[in-house]
This record gives sequence, C-alpha cells and structure tokens, in this order.
Amino acid sequence: MPTRLLYLDDSYLREFDAQVIEVGDSYVVLDATAFHPTGGGVAHDVGTLTIGGRTYAVTDVRKRGEDVLHVLDTAPGGSVGDRAHGVIDWDRRYRLMRLHTATHILAAILYRRHGALVTGGDITPEYARDDFNIEGTMEEVKRAFEDAIGEANEVIRRGIEVKIYYLPRDEALRIPGIVKLASRLPPEVARLRIVEIPGIDVQADGGPHVRNTSEIGSIRIVKIENRGKGRKRLYYTVEP
Repeated sequence: MPTRLLYLDDSYLREFDAQVIEVGDSYVVLDATAFHPTGGGVAHDVGTLTIGGRTYAVTDVRKRGEDVLHVLDTAPGGSVGDRAHGVIDWDRRYRLMRLHTATHILAAILYRRHGALVTGGDITPEYARDDFNIEGTMEEVKRAFEDAIGEANEVIRRGIEVKIYYLPRDEALRIPGIVKLASRLPPEVARLRIVEIPGIDVQADGGPHVRNTSEIGSIRIVKIENRGKGRKRLYYTVEP
C-alpha cells in the first residue's frame, strides 16, 4: 500500500497521525505522511515521530517507489500496526515553501522574457539555486536576472492566491509552459497536480507551496555563476 502524501492537499499540516506499515533498521514507513521527501529539487522535511510512547527525530525523508521512508536518529522500536504521531519542523518547512513558490514566479518570468528553461536546481531552507539555459554575456545575464527578480518582487507584493488542483495528464500537458524544466516531463500518472499563480504561472508540481505570494517576503540575489554555454546559475534567498 503506497504512502498517502498529506502535504499534496494541505502544505500547512504541521502534525498528523498515521499507522506504521513497515519497520526497517533505521527507518519506518507509514500509511500516510505530511513529511515531504527529497524530490523535485526541494529538500526533505525534518521533525519528530512518536511511536509506542517513544519519540524519534526524523533526520531524512526519502521516496522508495510509492513508499516514503522516514529515517530516524536511532533504530525504531515499534512494530507494524503501531500508531505514529508526526510533527513537522515548521520553521524549516515554511522557508522551503516560500522559496519554492518564489522559484515558480522567477522561472515563469525568465521563461516569458527570454524563453529560458530551468536545467537544474535545488531548494534548501537557506537559499535556492537554479540553472537557466539563458544566453548572453555575464553582464547581460546579470541584468536579466536582476530585472526578473525586480518583477518577481512586484508579483509577490500583489498578494496573489496560489491555487492547487488536479487535471488529467493529457489536458494538463496541452497548457503552454506547463513544464519549465528542460528535458523533464511530469511523472506518468493519470492526473497531474497543478500549481497555478493566476496571470503569472501554471506548472505541474508535487511539492509544498504557500497559499499567497505575499507570504514569500522578498527575493534577494545571493550569487550568479557562469557554468558554461547556456548554463547560468542563480543563487537567491527570501527575506525577512
């Protein structure tokens, strides 16, 4: 039985109850979880799981097929069928959500302005890193990134509601710009989860996001690197 991903429908769920369906040497699998595993470039959640009256620190969260492995700080002592209570490290998760929604806005602006696609990236609680297949001198690229950040911050200040819904795969893939990752299509599933910032962006996406762009704060460039032809790397963060 695959793990139900509770964060898909409620990214603000901080605590949850579930049942243990597998116990490993260093991990447990639950029938449902609000912990986001590493995936889609977004770092995993951390927090705690209480099983059989004992509380463990969740240090890593990974996908294994359709299961989610919750890696614990010590060997789990529970058994299959035990009830588990999970608590998300909310400060970390919320930072990831703010940065994740910021990446969608920025990617949409650079795609519209320059036809640039994301060729790689990571989102950590401290910063996001995206590679764009944008051409030009470093001065031109720097100006393009700065202008895009400026427009993104205007979007953020408008306080636009972020909508999450599902569409049949074929219907979703007919939406222009639904995929902004170079050489990567969404998973082969019948329905795709769509994250839409009306008037700004619509993408197939499986990660947690904020409900309103105003929650992001403001985007600030940390560093820009030239990683070769058609690969310019942008590091940025959100503040406060």
